[in-house]
Amino acid sequence: MKIEHIALWTTDLEKMKDFYVKYFGVTANDLYENKTKGFTSYFLSFENGARLEIMSRTDVTGKNLGENLGWAHIAISTGTKEMVDELTEKLRKDGFKVAGETRTTGDGYYESVVLDPEGNRIEITC
Repeated sequence: MKIEHIALWTTDLEKMKDFYVKYFGVTANDLYENKTKGFTSYFLSFENGARLEIMSRTDVTGKNLGENLGWAHIAISTGTKEMVDELTEKLRKDGFKVAGETRTTGDGYYESVVLDPEGNRIEITC
């Protein structure tokens, strides 16, 4: 078995799509829209086949700030420590919050943690 995709609610679908395309090299499908339900979405495909669905619906508008029960983060592997460093600095330079500086974790991951435009945690790993 494998995870087919993970879904994420967003208030600004286009901004989030552009973020993941620019910094993580995903390919977005055409916009899906269900006007009856006030729902729109994109599937963002990573090179290895994993997909992230970003979704917006007119009645989904709130967000709890900080840590909450449920999904904590998404981890995206760059392949090398140098690429983790490079992407982390590019995101910082472009004004995104680095919530965790590059480091080697106790379980052996080399990573940083950044926040996407809506504050979702992304571990950049190798």
